[in-house]
Amino acid sequence: QYKFRDLTIEELKNVNQTYPNFTFSMNTYTFKDGSQKDLLNFSGTVPVKYGNSYNIPVRLWILDSHPFAPPICFLKPTLNMSISVGKHVDARGRIYLPYLQNWSHPKSTVIGLIKEMIAKFEEELPLYSLSSSDAARQSELLSYIAKITEGETDMKSKTKTGGGKTEGCCNKITVVGAGDLGIACVLAVAAKGAADKVVLLDLSEGAAKGGIMDLEIFALPNVEISKDISASADSKVVVLTVNSLGSAQTYLDVIQSNVDLFRGIVPAISHYSQNTVLLVASHPVEVMTYVSWKLSAFPKGRVIGVGANLDTERFQYILTNLLKAEVLAKDAWIIGEQGEDKVPSWTSCNLGANQTEAMAARNSREKVANRAMEVLKGKGQRSWSVGLSVADLTDSILKDKRKVHSVSTLAKGCCNINSEVFLSLPCILGNNGVIEMVKLEEDPLVQEKLQSSAGSIHDLQQQLKL
Repeated sequence: QYKFRDLTIEELKNVNQTYPNFTFSMNTYTFKDGSQKDLLNFSGTVPVKYGNSYNIPVRLWILDSHPFAPPICFLKPTLNMSISVGKHVDARGRIYLPYLQNWSHPKSTVIGLIKEMIAKFEEELPLYSLSSSDAARQSELLSYIAKITEGETDMKSKTKTGGGKTEGCCNKITVVGAGDLGIACVLAVAAKGAADKVVLLDLSEGAAKGGIMDLEIFALPNVEISKDISASADSKVVVLTVNSLGSAQTYLDVIQSNVDLFRGIVPAISHYSQNTVLLVASHPVEVMTYVSWKLSAFPKGRVIGVGANLDTERFQYILTNLLKAEVLAKDAWIIGEQGEDKVPSWTSCNLGANQTEAMAARNSREKVANRAMEVLKGKGQRSWSVGLSVADLTDSILKDKRKVHSVSTLAKGCCNINSEVFLSLPCILGNNGVIEMVKLEEDPLVQEKLQSSAGSIHDLQQQLKL
């Protein structure tokens, strides 16, 4: 059942040679959503020096998409040990490390992970010893919890049999990244009311900061904050807002840093939500949507970027409300790539009864469009405005609205583009992402600009290491 069996076996052989005390087995792992899977795992101790020498018991579960997804790691305390919750360990013993967060094959290995685990545990010991009386009480408590858990499992199975609504059936959205954009997306989606549950996945190291802390203080209904990537399980839409904050020197280095970041996130997200729609808001959106498509192996329709949705909505608003060109606005779109190279386009060809009228109508339309584009240039894209655009897109997907949006989609085959690049084009969105691409009016100048954008994006992608 392991997709990359030979790579996994080879790596585990290396682990066995370096840490012979580890024992390997196949066991059933229960994910946070209650689903189960038989996974390879190994248990053992890692040597830690913290004044004295300690052997810290751990257990690592190897996902079936290994080595492209990081292991799930837990402490495995004995009855006379208790977990010391800290920067890298939660109350359940789940281990969080920068190495896991930035996991990227082939650079990342299990041996490298264990070495970082040792280094971090030497900074902050994750376990402490209990007295004999404390150990006895803990044993009693664990036994009691086990009985309760069994009861809950029985109740859940009865609910499913009775046809009640289960947690896995709800309209759930996960937002990956807890920066300003991620928080803006959560607030906008929650305000829109389209989702039954919104998960904010905070993959940053350390304690909650800034906006995250405020979200925790002023707890919103149906919003969950988690550092556990399995909390994203069974999401209908996953919004990717993360951007690398590395010290890259060139634009290519910045993008490569983002690609490296995505390598540790997208395969794991795809594992937990195999039927989700990936909505990419990270920069540059065209390239990162392509990267997400490649890393997820999802159908092209289920990987889209926020693209020019915000610019299109603004463009149509300017035409209707500022320039009073309501007839033109309903057929107007901003397409191509984000930034200075975006272009206006149209989906209606009904310009006039004869060639002269059509030419006059086209010239009039272009003048209005140019004025609208000038107004549009003065509008920046702040986090909250992009968040509103993300909420708009997720609403159309979750409610299967079949509404047309200008989103980043695979442009190969459109406008004589032959390369695998993502550009913003008007698309009908529904439950499964892009249902259909809307046909644009044939305009040689627009096609030329799209082909130019496709060429430069493709050249950039060729330089990246996926």
